[in-house]
Amino acid sequence: MKRDLLMWDETLFRDPEVFEIDYVPEQFDYRETQMRELAFQIKPGLRGGRPLNTICRGLPGTGKTTSVRKLFTQIEEATRKLIPVYINCQIDNTKFAIFAQIYHKLSGHLPPTSGTSFKQIFDAICRILLKEEAVLLVALDDANYLLYENEINRVLYALLRAHESYPGTRIGVITIISDLSVDLSREVDPRVASVFRPTEIYFPPYSADEVRHILTERVLTGLYPGVLPDTMLDLVIEQTMKSGDLRVGLDLLKRAALNAEKDARRRIEEDDVCRAYQISKYLHLTFTLRTLKTEEKNLLRTIATMSVGGNEMNAGEVYKHAKQEAKLGYTRFHEIVKKLDAIRLINLDYREGRGRTRVITLRYEPQRVLELLD
Repeated sequence: MKRDLLMWDETLFRDPEVFEIDYVPEQFDYRETQMRELAFQIKPGLRGGRPLNTICRGLPGTGKTTSVRKLFTQIEEATRKLIPVYINCQIDNTKFAIFAQIYHKLSGHLPPTSGTSFKQIFDAICRILLKEEAVLLVALDDANYLLYENEINRVLYALLRAHESYPGTRIGVITIISDLSVDLSREVDPRVASVFRPTEIYFPPYSADEVRHILTERVLTGLYPGVLPDTMLDLVIEQTMKSGDLRVGLDLLKRAALNAEKDARRRIEEDDVCRAYQISKYLHLTFTLRTLKTEEKNLLRTIATMSVGGNEMNAGEVYKHAKQEAKLGYTRFHEIVKKLDAIRLINLDYREGRGRTRVITLRYEPQRVLELLD
């Protein structure tokens, strides 16, 4: 029996990095068509021209970010005249924050935290591009967050019309959208639309066979032989397809292996996968909560607390509590509610009665939301 137990200094992981959400694999399958289309859009930038603007559209966990990151790595290895900058809009979702990250990439350091205006950063960026005779390519990942924050037009206008203030600057934009209810081409205002004119590249969900192949490749690279039996791989694939997000499968594999390792076992068992899924299935919730501002978290906490009894809530009732507990004004309350609905934390429905009543329901178990918020 002792032979089947891990020693204190042994591990089940050959390479734990391959199960991380932001890992970019050398072999990236099932997105060859999308990668070719992206490369075509970028190609003018390699020749000194302005890259064509692009929207990468698809559900979470369909390879959009990985495709862009992989192409950006290839660009950085090939040339210094086309400078790719990746922005996570869940984290940096204001015009100032985004241009501060662009400045950081171009200059090697962030601008001073105080006393620096947006115009100073913008001017510095354009001067660097002109001096280096370089083309800028900006990827706005989860750009739908800029829409929720009413920043999308300000950001795109500054990027795409930079040449009007600084003739000779050439900037292209890739927007990555995970909210399929958002039609970015129609959401931007006319002055932005006239210069944006993006090509849309769709990333469909992975099929069960594709998920199996991708996860099998990660297991072969990341775990030692024999750690994951075929029956357990089948269970992981089943849970991944249920969630519709490949990232859940990757997180599930990592947590299941950690569970087995904690018990000093050399093989992953069904209980390891089931226990891991109780955490991995909340991956979207966990990551999304990290992006919320304090007042948004406070309102979500109020909604979760009111949802504990399972009763339906109308927006008016929630606002009364939020006004007292979260100190929110009426306009800001409705802005946050719309955002929480858009990022799939709550459902906002309309019911006919005495006029139209807005009904709020939480998408997750209230206790789990409260635990993660606390």
